[in-house]
Amino acid sequence: MAAIEAEDAPKAGFQNVVRVLRIRNYRMYTAGNAISLIGSWMQRASVLWLAWALAHSTVWLGIISVADLAPTLVLSPLAGLLADRVDRVRLIRATQIVAMAQAVVLAALTYAGLITVELLFLLTLLLGAVAAVNQPARLALVSALVDRANLGSAIAVNSLVFNGARFLGPAAAGIVIERSSIALAFAINAATYLPFIAALARLDLAEGGARAPAPWRFFGDTAAGYAYALRHPGIGRMFLLFAVTCFALRGFVEMFPAFADEVFGRGVEGYTWLTATLGLGALLGGLFMVRRPGVHGLTALIIGHTCVVAVSALGFTATSSYWVAVVCVFVCGFSLVTTGISAQTLIQTAVDPAMRGRVLAVYGMLFRGGPAVSALALGWLASFIGLRLAVVAGASLCLLYWAWARLRQEAMERALDIEARGAAR
Repeated sequence: MAAIEAEDAPKAGFQNVVRVLRIRNYRMYTAGNAISLIGSWMQRASVLWLAWALAHSTVWLGIISVADLAPTLVLSPLAGLLADRVDRVRLIRATQIVAMAQAVVLAALTYAGLITVELLFLLTLLLGAVAAVNQPARLALVSALVDRANLGSAIAVNSLVFNGARFLGPAAAGIVIERSSIALAFAINAATYLPFIAALARLDLAEGGARAPAPWRFFGDTAAGYAYALRHPGIGRMFLLFAVTCFALRGFVEMFPAFADEVFGRGVEGYTWLTATLGLGALLGGLFMVRRPGVHGLTALIIGHTCVVAVSALGFTATSSYWVAVVCVFVCGFSLVTTGISAQTLIQTAVDPAMRGRVLAVYGMLFRGGPAVSALALGWLASFIGLRLAVVAGASLCLLYWAWARLRQEAMERALDIEARGAAR
C-alpha cells in the first residue's frame, strides 16, 4: 500500500484544508466524490418535487422520504459488517454503478411520461438500499486515506464537499427543472457518477481499507458492534444525544416542497432555494468546523447546536415571511452540520479500528434512518394538524432533550472529549 503522507498535527485555521488535500488518495477521492454528490443532490431535490407534483400530499412526501432513508434502518447491520470485512473501494464502486443505473431508468421513465408516484417510490427505495450499503464503507474508508493526525480535518473537508453539493445540487436542479425538465436533472445525475467511479479505480490502497479477514458470524459480529457502541462510555452517550435531533426534527426538511408551495406560495423555485440555503448554511458550518484544531469542546458544540436547530425550526414555522424562513433555514443548516461533524469526529477518533464499520453503520442509521422516521411522522401528523404545528411538536421535543442534556454537559464532556483525546494519542 502506498504510504500515506503524514503531516504534523493540524492547527486551527484553513491551512487544514490544504494539508489534507496534499494527500494523493484523499485528493482523488474527494474530487470524484464532489462531482457525484452534486448530481445526487440534484436528484434528491428533483425526486421530492416530482413526488409533490404527482400527489400533492404531505403523506406521500413522507413516504418517499422513507423510501430514500429508511433502508438504512434495515440494512445497516449488514452494511456495517461488510465495511469491516470486504474491500471497501470495491464495495463503494459496485454501489455507484447500481445507483447510476437507477438514475438512468428514472430519467427514461420521467421523460416518457410513464412515471407514477408508486414507481417513484420503488425506484427511490432501490436507491435508498444502495445508499444504506454504501454509507458505512464510505465513512470508514476515510481513515484509510489519511493518517490519524489529519483524520478530523478530512472528516470536516468531507462535510464541506457534502454540503457544498447540498447547496449547488438543488440550486442547479431548480434551474434545470424551470428551463428544461425533471428528466434532464435525473440524466445529469447519472453522468456525475462516472468521475467518482474513475477516481475509485485510481486509488492506491492495497486492500481498499478492508480489515483483516475473519470468520463470518453475522448475528454475533453485528451484536458485538452494537454492544460496543452502546457500552462505550463516550460513543454511547453521544449517539443518544445525536439521535434526538434526527428522529424528532430532521424530517422537517423533507416537508420543504409543501412549505414552499402551500405556506409561502413560492413553487419549485422557492423549494429549491430553501433546500439550497440549508446547504449553504451547512457549508459555512463545515468551514467553521474545519478550522478547529482538535476534539476538545466538541461535546459542548453538539449540545449547544441541538438547541439552535430546534429554535431555528420554531422560527421557520412561526413566520409568514418567506425571507425570514430562509434565514432560519440557513441557521438550521449551520447547526445541523456542526453537530454532525462533531459527532462523527468523536466516533472516528475514539473507535476501535476493528469495530469502525459497524459503529459507523449505527451512526449512518441515525443520520439517514432518523430523518426518514421523522419525515413520515411529520407528514402524517401534518395531515391532521397542519405543517406548522407538526414541526413545532418535533422542535419542542428537541428542546426538552436539550434541557436534560445541558444539565449533564460536564459529565458528558468528560466521557466524550477525554476519551477521544486519549484514543488520538
